[in-house]
Amino acid sequence: MRRYLALSVVASTLLMAGGDIAPVEPVVEAVEEESVGKVSGQFRAFYVDRTYDGILENNRNSLAVGGWIGYDSAEWNGLSAGTKFYAVEGLSLHDNPKTSASYDPSLYGDNFSNYGFIGEAYLNYSRGNTNVKIGRQRLDTPFIGADDARMIPNLFEAAVLSNTDIQDTTLILTHVTRETVGTFGNVYSLGDPSNQSLSLQSGYGLGFKDATNGDFTDMGVVALGEGNNTDGVTAGAIIYKGIENLTLTAWDYYAHDILNTVYLQADYGWNCLLNDSVKMKASAQYINQSDVGDALAGNVDADYYAVKLAASSGALSGYVAYSSTDSDTDNTTDPDNGNMGIITPWGGMPAFTQGMVTRHQFFDDTDTWKVAGAYKLNELLGADVKASVFYAEFDIGATNSYAPGTSWTASESGWDIQYNVASVEGLNLRARANYPRDFKNGLDWDEYRLIANYNF
Repeated sequence: MRRYLALSVVASTLLMAGGDIAPVEPVVEAVEEESVGKVSGQFRAFYVDRTYDGILENNRNSLAVGGWIGYDSAEWNGLSAGTKFYAVEGLSLHDNPKTSASYDPSLYGDNFSNYGFIGEAYLNYSRGNTNVKIGRQRLDTPFIGADDARMIPNLFEAAVLSNTDIQDTTLILTHVTRETVGTFGNVYSLGDPSNQSLSLQSGYGLGFKDATNGDFTDMGVVALGEGNNTDGVTAGAIIYKGIENLTLTAWDYYAHDILNTVYLQADYGWNCLLNDSVKMKASAQYINQSDVGDALAGNVDADYYAVKLAASSGALSGYVAYSSTDSDTDNTTDPDNGNMGIITPWGGMPAFTQGMVTRHQFFDDTDTWKVAGAYKLNELLGADVKASVFYAEFDIGATNSYAPGTSWTASESGWDIQYNVASVEGLNLRARANYPRDFKNGLDWDEYRLIANYNF
């Protein structure tokens, strides 16, 4: 059998006892992959600093460490199993109490807690071109997704079936029953209707506080709050690549007794007619939502359209995108207080036009455009470094549910630098920044992030 060296190194991470991190000594041993499976993991350190200006003037910052460690068994007649333990430990940077005035809540559990839990535990069966995965797992789909933007991602209890028997076609069928919300959800406050609206349209629902700190909670409760238990979300997808340079994707999400979401995307690539070395790609996406069953979210009738044109040549790439949202969807927090627009309570955020933190493109009566560019600095620096910049602008109509009765223009610019360290395999260092202006009328901030991810 093929042998390999499995390096299990977890320094000051994951295993927590009484809130303390227990160090694990590095162990190097030869194992047979086919007979004993594989250990893997990620250590993450994350620092964020945000300074508000305008109607709120304040600075807050946080530093946390954590990540996950997991084991996947070897296959036996196509059957295997896996599990992953996730944890986060927030560090104290100053003497101020841990409130959102001084610490950024997105790096912690609810109430700034540290916690650890079994985030994934699944059985996987593969035979021919068919694969079935059942249990706790990470999902990355357009409207149900991990949204891994801070310390711990969203995770789900689900059954996922995929098949590629049809040439150039992938078929997916999944049923999702429960979710635990990652640390990013804690940036949203449910104290007033406008913040509830923002949460529901930015990837987190009205009941996500019931699903924090590793608690897996009913999908209906996560979306709409306690008392809204449902039969979960059933979704199916077709991904077709049978036409040269063209990819067609269709998803349908049936959230029982809440809403149905149709997501369509088309991507077509070609060589520029003026210069063969320039690669072009045109993309379009469409989202439609409508209420179903008991209509627990109220009247839902919304559409989102977007187009994107991208180009790349050598180390340089960029794109420009435009989107428009229109709806007759009632505000689920107050039916007489604006239209909701596109609802996305389970972490999915597929929009071409979203900013790093500004997700206003799903507001009702909102037109958004975005431009972005990236450059790989490998030849210039002799290292694996990529830098990118973006600017997005959101023209928001008065029927929005975040600040109903007010129309305004919000914008966000930002940059991102990533460095893959050649001398340490699996180590990625990242610096990011975002500068929203008029996120809400008169609310601006500057935010900086430093992130280290070590994958093994």
